[in-house]
Amino acid sequence: MRGRVFALVGPSGVGKDSLLAEAAARVPGLHVVQRVVTRAAEAGGEPCLAVSEERFEKMLREGDFALHWGAHGLRYGIRWSELAPRAKGRPVVFNGSRGALEQAAQVLPELEVLHVTARPEVLAERLAARGRESAAEIAARLSRAALPLPPQINQGLKVHEIDNSGPLEVAAARLVALLQPVRA
Repeated sequence: MRGRVFALVGPSGVGKDSLLAEAAARVPGLHVVQRVVTRAAEAGGEPCLAVSEERFEKMLREGDFALHWGAHGLRYGIRWSELAPRAKGRPVVFNGSRGALEQAAQVLPELEVLHVTARPEVLAERLAARGRESAAEIAARLSRAALPLPPQINQGLKVHEIDNSGPLEVAAARLVALLQPVRA
């Protein structure tokens, strides 16, 4: 039996990394994909493979990536090797991008989307608290947060909504339930 594959998507500050950490602790066998990001290792944020632009380009040329995209001045990649555990029946989840879902659906037709949302005032508070963006950058992120998923995604893929406006435990419980194996 092949493992299920999930893209966890949502706007900046919605709590995707926190939810992934909770799911990893609660779902036996879950493989949380390590993304490749063109960000300095000391910049903080998610646990990722931080690489230079040059190394990212080399990995891209060599066919290492199943998916790749750019956002907020950075480049992100999901390596084929990180998707391999699904061949052994393990569920796989990656922190994705709403803008890359069309590409992801072509590469992974069995993909399920976990769309995380939160109320605008919650997002604003979280973005300000992490201290990585200016007020103008936060405003830009909030304007993008209101954008819906592309209509073709809602029609072509199984999309699950997770509201993370309240306590993390509530959204984490919903995520964990969605990641559990499907029972006949």
